[in-house]
Amino acid sequence: MNVVIFGPPGAGKGTQAQNIAAKFNLHQVSSGDLLRDEVKKKSEIGKEIENKISKGDFATDNIVNKLIKNVALDPNYRNRIIYDGYPRNINQAKNLELVLNLDNQSINFIFFLKVSRSDLEKRILGRVTCKKCNKIFNEFYDGDIIQNHECGSEYLIKRLDDNKDVIINRYEEYMKQTKPVLNFYSSRNECDGISDSVAVVLIDEDLYYIVQLRLYRIYWMT
Repeated sequence: MNVVIFGPPGAGKGTQAQNIAAKFNLHQVSSGDLLRDEVKKKSEIGKEIENKISKGDFATDNIVNKLIKNVALDPNYRNRIIYDGYPRNINQAKNLELVLNLDNQSINFIFFLKVSRSDLEKRILGRVTCKKCNKIFNEFYDGDIIQNHECGSEYLIKRLDDNKDVIINRYEEYMKQTKPVLNFYSSRNECDGISDSVAVVLIDEDLYYIVQLRLYRIYWMT
C-alpha cells in the first residue's frame, strides 16, 4: 500500500511516518530528507535548495517532483511507500498521481495531522535530531529521554530552519498551498471525503483497523 501523511511543519509527520513504516514494513519517503541529502552532497541542486530553505522557502516543484519520481518508480519500493510531507501543493499532487499511474500504483490512505500554530512553534523550536540514529526528540517534552539517549547528547542537533521567523513563513506558506490539496483529494471520485477524527496518540492502535477496511479516504488526526 501507499500512504500520504499531511500536516504543517512540525506537526509530527516524521514521527508518525516512522511508526507506520515500522509496523507495516513500508519505505518512508520524506521530501525534506531527500532535499537535505542533496544539500549534503553539495550538488548544484543542493546549493539551490540550501539557499531557499535558509530563507524559509520551499524547494521548487520541479526539484522535488524529480526526486520523488526516482523513489516512487524504484521497484524495491513498489506499492509500499509512505510519503511524508509530500505532496505540498496541487501541482505536486497531480504529479504524484501521474507518476504512480505510470507504474499502475495508487494512494491507499491519506492522513492529515491537525495542530494549532502555538503548538507547532513549541514542537519546532524544541526539536532536536540525533545525527547518529536519526531519532527525533523535543527539548520541551522529552527531557529525561534526551538526557539518557543511548547515542549521547553530543549527537543531538537542531535544523538550521528551526527558528521562529522561518516557522511563521513556512506555516503561512503551508496554509496557502498545502491545505487546498486536501480538497483536491476529497473531491476525487475514489474518496469519501474527510469523515473521521482520530487522535494522534492513537494512530498506532487505530491504523491497523483502518488498513484492514481497505478504504481510500482522508482521516483527520486532531
